[in-house]
Amino acid sequence: MIHCSVRALLLATVLVSGPASADTLREALAKAYRSNPTLTGARAGQRATDEGVPIARARGLPSANATAAYTEDFVRSALNFTSPARSASATVNLSVPIYSGGAVHNAVKAADARVSAGQASLRDTEATLFSNVVASYMDVIRDQAIVSLNMQNLQVLNVNLEATQDRFQVGDLTRTDVAQSQARLSEARSQLESAQAQLITSRETYVRLVGDSATNLEPPPPLPNLPISPDTAVTVALDNNPGLLAAQRRREAARFDTNVARASRAPTIAAIAGGNYSNFLGSLVADGFGSTGIPQTSTTAQAGVQLTIPLYQGGLPTAQVRRAQALESQSIEQTIEVERNIVAQTRAAYASWRASNELIISSQSAVDANTLSLEGVRAENSVGNRTILDILNAEQELLNSQVNLVSARRNSYVAGFSLLAAMGQAEARNLGLESGALFDPTVNYNRVRNDIWDFHDDPHPSPVASRTVDTPAQTPSVIGPTQK
Repeated sequence: MIHCSVRALLLATVLVSGPASADTLREALAKAYRSNPTLTGARAGQRATDEGVPIARARGLPSANATAAYTEDFVRSALNFTSPARSASATVNLSVPIYSGGAVHNAVKAADARVSAGQASLRDTEATLFSNVVASYMDVIRDQAIVSLNMQNLQVLNVNLEATQDRFQVGDLTRTDVAQSQARLSEARSQLESAQAQLITSRETYVRLVGDSATNLEPPPPLPNLPISPDTAVTVALDNNPGLLAAQRRREAARFDTNVARASRAPTIAAIAGGNYSNFLGSLVADGFGSTGIPQTSTTAQAGVQLTIPLYQGGLPTAQVRRAQALESQSIEQTIEVERNIVAQTRAAYASWRASNELIISSQSAVDANTLSLEGVRAENSVGNRTILDILNAEQELLNSQVNLVSARRNSYVAGFSLLAAMGQAEARNLGLESGALFDPTVNYNRVRNDIWDFHDDPHPSPVASRTVDTPAQTPSVIGPTQK
């Protein structure tokens, strides 16, 4: 039979070491950072948010337009001798806003606040994606270990069944002993099938998040800067969590929106200028006998200051202000809600992390104890003091404790990373990703903020994220052969 210490060695190999050509967690995070559609889509959405600033500023900048027209009179009154048969005209108008009651100023402030909120939300999306990638990465490692342990257990039970049948042939054991070994072997095959199915699910999730198949994943590096208490974690989270920062910026934007609504009651002042040129194309006559000699062109120009004072708007400004105030109140409550969620999430992640660490210790003790127990049961069986069922139960208990240990290590790492994410310390800038220059959302913001030209379009949109339709399906033939 295969000694149980071999199984323990297998478990240690799976959890401690990895193949030289294995993928690392940092590489998986870098791939997701470059090509995950959730993140690349969020970046595109942030670029759209950036455009809110030049759109708001445009209301306070000069505007000019030109109009050209050509008319042909097909039917004219017989008594109208001065009506031209045709004419061409061109008009140019210029308007320069001088004062708008603070509407433009507050609209720009609101747009800037929403840009800041969007940048913080982008950080939050990044941290959430990384948390999902870490969980998927650890799921694959856990499930590969569980599949390996179940395959090992299946081999042991095969050897047990063969030995039991041999002893039954010589009359040392009963048919009941053989049936018990056969039943346990069938259960082991079912457990292996379930473990393989779970591994396939985890690997497909990895492909969805990372964009590539998992290849001999290495154990992850230790997590840095984990807090010593839940209160410390909450203090850091309240200062750095990007989701809370985004909610606070949205609350500021709502306050500026209220000021914009109030500005609809205020007078507005604008400087205006315009010019008009008309040409009757020789068709303007002074009488009905075709005489000419009067001017065939007309040119006018004007400039001035326009003052608009709202007197009555049917209650529209008041309704707009009340609506803005209600939305501002909603944003205040939503900020408190986000803060509550972050406090609860941080404390829960800390508790889960500490509990998983304790579970690792107890599970390791259980593995050690069950290893010794299995050795003792086998020794006692050899002298007739233990039955085959006792051996089978001891083997199952050892397998269960080993699976619990693998799961506890996965849960500890995922909870620890989730804790760092809640504290705002699980973003690309914190992880040192070796994937080139990190994405900087301020680059596009600075590019478009002061753009005042009407024909500065960006290139036609094209996909940034990678597709996964060409990746191989994660079948047992891909993840490795099974042994039954």
